[in-house]
Amino acid sequence: MATKNGEKLLYEDLSYQIRGACFDLYKKFGGDFKETAINKALFLELQSRKLRVENQKRIDIFHNNEKIGVYIPDLIVEDKILIELKVKQFLSRSDDRQFWRYLKGSNYKLGFLINFGPQKLEIKRRVFDKARYE
Repeated sequence: MATKNGEKLLYEDLSYQIRGACFDLYKKFGGDFKETAINKALFLELQSRKLRVENQKRIDIFHNNEKIGVYIPDLIVEDKILIELKVKQFLSRSDDRQFWRYLKGSNYKLGFLINFGPQKLEIKRRVFDKARYE
């Protein structure tokens, strides 16, 4: 799969596996569980797909090469992709902005903001390339 400009997607296969795991869990559980249960279920589902997953790993956040804080994402997959999970009616702009700041302040290039909402599964894929912002 390619982007609109014909470029290859960043971590395409890994992204596909993450999305597939989310869809499978949503079909099974819907949006009726607490975030902690969804976190554990997705952690186990990704591991069952032979992916290396870290749960609640602390990540230092930097500004101008100076540590300004710590972010604890829900999951990190293959030390390449951040995953932030939500279980709420819908994702807000505030959720999106907060996740963007976390991604921007970390050394990761790709993240997923995923909401296991009661009406639908929302998956927002965000790419941050420091070269574009320096």
